[in-house]
Amino acid sequence: MRGSTEAESAAGPPARATADEPFRDGSRTPADPTPTPPTPPTLPALDVLGEGLGAAATVLRANAVAAGLDTPVPTCPGWTVRDLVAHQGMVHRWAASHLRRMPVTDTSALEQSGRGSADPLGWFDEGATDLLQAIVDAPDDLTGRPFLLDAPAPRLFWARRQCHETTIHAVDALAARLGRPPRAEETWIRPAVALDGIDELLTGFVPRPRQGVTHDPGLRLLVAPEPAARAWLLDLAPDRPPVTTRLARSPGDAAPEADAVITGGPVEVLLRLWSRAGEPRDAVERWWADTVTVAW
Repeated sequence: MRGSTEAESAAGPPARATADEPFRDGSRTPADPTPTPPTPPTLPALDVLGEGLGAAATVLRANAVAAGLDTPVPTCPGWTVRDLVAHQGMVHRWAASHLRRMPVTDTSALEQSGRGSADPLGWFDEGATDLLQAIVDAPDDLTGRPFLLDAPAPRLFWARRQCHETTIHAVDALAARLGRPPRAEETWIRPAVALDGIDELLTGFVPRPRQGVTHDPGLRLLVAPEPAARAWLLDLAPDRPPVTTRLARSPGDAAPEADAVITGGPVEVLLRLWSRAGEPRDAVERWWADTVTVAW
C-alpha cells in the first residue's frame, strides 16, 4: 500500500523485495503457529481459486511472450516484462515455500535468479507449476499466520492470495502487450473471482493499521459492483484505521448512506481499486490511487 508503509515514489523505480517483504505493500513473512482463523463467508472453494491461479499464470505467460521481455509495463512504471515475470515467479516460489513449511528467507536472490535466467518464461512456468502442486499437497490443517486481516485458514489463504496476486500481474502483462491499461471486457477475469479479489483488498489489506489509510475529514465510501449481491462500506477517519463492513444486497434495496460511491461491473471495480484501469474518474478515485493503492 502507498501510505505510511510505502516509501517509494509513485514515479520512481519499484522497490525490490527483501526477505520478509515479498509484496510491494510492505507485507511481512507470516509467523506461526496460530489458531486456525474463520473462513470469510463468501470465499470461493479451493478448486475455484486454483483454477483462477492457473488461468492467470497462463494469461501472464502468453502476454509476456507476445509483448517481449524488454517491453515496458504501463501499469507498473519503471518495470519491464522481464521484471514482472521475475517478480511473480519469485512470489510463487515464496508462497510455495510456506505451503511446504520451509520458508524461503532470501527472496531478493530468488527474484534475481529469474531476472538473470537464460529462459525467464520457463523459470516462471516451473514456479507456477510448483505452487499449484504445493497447494494440492498442503494439508487442510496447515498452520501459520496469514498477514492479512480476516483471512481464511492458511491453505486457503495462500491459494486465495496467489490467485489474486497473479491475476493482477497478469493484467499488467496484458497492459504491456496492449501498451495501455486494459478495459474490463478485454480481460479473462470471471466476476466471482473479481468480487473475491475486491473482498480481499477491502477487508484484508485496507484496514491494517500498518497501511496508515486515513481520510480527513471522515468519509463513508461505498464500493458497490453492479450487478452483484455484495457491497462494502468503508468508514474512514483521520485518526484510526478504516473499518470495512460487508453488505448483502437484494434487488430493490436502498443504498446505505455514503459520502462517495465506487461502482461499475465487478471486473471494472477490481481494476480501479488496484489502479489498473487508467486515469481515476473523480476526486475520490484520485485519493484512492494516491493513498490506498497496493503498489507493485
